[in-house]
Amino acid sequence: MRGKCIIVMGVSGCGKSTIAKAIQQQTGAIFLEGDDFHSPENIAKMHSGHPLNDQDRAGWLKAIHEKVTALTEDSKDVIVSCSALKKSYRDILRRDIDNMLFVYLKGSFALIHSWMVARKHHFMPAGLLKSQFNTLEEPGSAEKDTITIHIQPNLKKEIHQVFERLRGRGYM
Repeated sequence: MRGKCIIVMGVSGCGKSTIAKAIQQQTGAIFLEGDDFHSPENIAKMHSGHPLNDQDRAGWLKAIHEKVTALTEDSKDVIVSCSALKKSYRDILRRDIDNMLFVYLKGSFALIHSWMVARKHHFMPAGLLKSQFNTLEEPGSAEKDTITIHIQPNLKKEIHQVFERLRGRGYM
């Protein structure tokens, strides 16, 4: 039987990695940090304050998809933190994978910006957050493999809400 994949998505700084790691700890699934799949060129571009474009993201999305495909075909469950900002990006990630669910962490620019300014040692500067919001295509009702979580400063409540929604969809 093929493994399941949960992709925790949203703009930079919304808490993708934190939520994905919480799911991983609860389920024992393999955690993949989406940022680890960026090329050195992509990281340097973002670090210098320039947003990525579709061409920059193409290889990154392909690498994530290939890794998820290999693991799920080997009956392993996977949790991925990945911005997946556009529907076309999510379509690349979900291609030929039936057991995939996206968890969209939705939040305001002001809240997420305050978190980004406070974090240390990340290559993505807070100044690029606006470009992430400009690129974002929120999942619509046609994307049935997506749940939306409204992020909040209370991380315990947010994680509890994520777990409840995942249980409701048979992913926990």
